[in-house]
Amino acid sequence: MWLLSRQAVFGSFIVCLCMLGIGLIQFPKLQKLLDSQQVTSLEILEKDVKAENLRLNFLKKMPSFGYDNLIADWVYLNFLQYFGDDEVRAKTGYNLSPEYFEVIIERDPRFLEAYLGLSTSTSLYAAMPERTINLIEKGLKSLSPQVQEKSYYVWRYKAIDELLFLGNSQAAQESFLMAAKWASQFSDEESKYVAATSLKTAEFLSQNPNSKYAQIATWAMILSNQVDKYTRQRAINAIEALGGKIVTTPEGAQKVIFPPKD
Repeated sequence: MWLLSRQAVFGSFIVCLCMLGIGLIQFPKLQKLLDSQQVTSLEILEKDVKAENLRLNFLKKMPSFGYDNLIADWVYLNFLQYFGDDEVRAKTGYNLSPEYFEVIIERDPRFLEAYLGLSTSTSLYAAMPERTINLIEKGLKSLSPQVQEKSYYVWRYKAIDELLFLGNSQAAQESFLMAAKWASQFSDEESKYVAATSLKTAEFLSQNPNSKYAQIATWAMILSNQVDKYTRQRAINAIEALGGKIVTTPEGAQKVIFPPKD
């Protein structure tokens, strides 16, 4: 009986050893197959990006037959899908962001809702703030307080890029002044607030071009918008690095605490 038991144990050991040997032999082949699939997948994704780039270039030039706004809306929905695919963007990057932006500016420069997401994606994710500013300047040629309500926000987006991503405080000061000028033409509370804060930031920049207070205030403007988690955390980190603090009020809102004025 003991002999049979020992034979059974020995037989099981031999089976396990054989399975382990087969596994060790097959592992390099399996790893090679997985690596091949990953490479193929990346190649396919890159081909998709190139195809999308060609499509966007075509949309920049094709006749609209009077449907410019419809094309801009459709392209913006495509951009949201593109931007929201974190897994794919981690592999291929965000280099198409300004291409979406350009199509929309060409087709509908008064599409205010598109400016925030596209400027953030182009400047912060694709690291192309110069391209953002060029496209915003192009869009501003078709905007005015009389033409489009709340178009003063576009000047604010431009100022944010100039100050935080290009370090051009002089240009940012001028953009904040324009935002204040346009916002002051409206009497609602939101416009009054934008006019006051934009003017205040411009004044800080005129007194101290390297003002940490002004930079914190600008990052706080980003926090006040409906931005994604990455952008929100980037803003919080920047505010804390500049000496500010983020506190949560009893109501659950986040408030920026400024350091002593510089």
